[in-house]
Amino acid sequence: MDNLFVLRGKMQEMYARHSRIFDKAIQFIVALVAFFLINNNIGYMKMLAQPTITLALAVICTFFPMIITVVAAAALILCHMYAASMGMLVVTGIVFFVMFVFYLRLTPKKAFVVLLTPIAFMLKVPYVIPIAYALISGPMTLIAIICGTIVFYMMQYVKKATPALQGEDVATSMMTQVSAYAKQVFQNKQMLVVIIAFIICFLAVYTIRRQALDHAWKIAVGAVLNVVIIAGGNIAMGTSTEYGSLIIGCLLSVVIGLVLEFFFFSVDYAKSENLQFEDDEYYYYVKAVPKMSVAAPTKTVKKI
Repeated sequence: MDNLFVLRGKMQEMYARHSRIFDKAIQFIVALVAFFLINNNIGYMKMLAQPTITLALAVICTFFPMIITVVAAAALILCHMYAASMGMLVVTGIVFFVMFVFYLRLTPKKAFVVLLTPIAFMLKVPYVIPIAYALISGPMTLIAIICGTIVFYMMQYVKKATPALQGEDVATSMMTQVSAYAKQVFQNKQMLVVIIAFIICFLAVYTIRRQALDHAWKIAVGAVLNVVIIAGGNIAMGTSTEYGSLIIGCLLSVVIGLVLEFFFFSVDYAKSENLQFEDDEYYYYVKAVPKMSVAAPTKTVKKI
């Protein structure tokens, strides 16, 4: 176990020395994966779906803040929506506009979550997101997770519905497309079940994390809540889900959550202390819990 803490310390030192390089590398990978998945799932504008365009966009976005990557991903989705259906383009444009004006513009640092959530859905591990961000972030991140979930289900509907819409008269079918698309996006029972499960899971893990309790079991609580709520919601609303993917995704979320806890919140509860202070107006009662750390072994060279 000591070797793991030594390795963690070395990794933290390396990141501290080269944080900008690591941040930009992560941004490039996320942008590349996001653009690739968008083009692979709804790549109806063939010119933009080419691998060279995907790579070029990822490289360009790497040199700008993350919010630019999110805007580029939204623009790419809108271009593909335009090639698929004008009705879908209108609804998607309105949804993106509302997200940007009322949330992303005010909290640009949360833009990464909006981009990462659909990626997690497409990689079949969406249940990692609420647990991971409940461990390292605050409740405001929930709005970004919900926005990312809505974006994913919009793309899913477009992927399924576009083949049936191609060849229809644009003038006569636009209002029908707008109505059907808006209804599918905002009245999707499966999406509502997932959003409710994410909210409850996030708040449960976040609340336990904030308490003066041992935290190792909170990750499993979040995973169990995900399974129970989604399964119960499917029964209550008559929706269906792949329970194999659900269970595997929740198990993976537990593993990733434990890794994140090891790096960001690894403490020694056996050495916790309850301290008391006072001034002219207040008494202060503080519980101090030391972080787990191991000094790196030093090598000595003995000359004979």
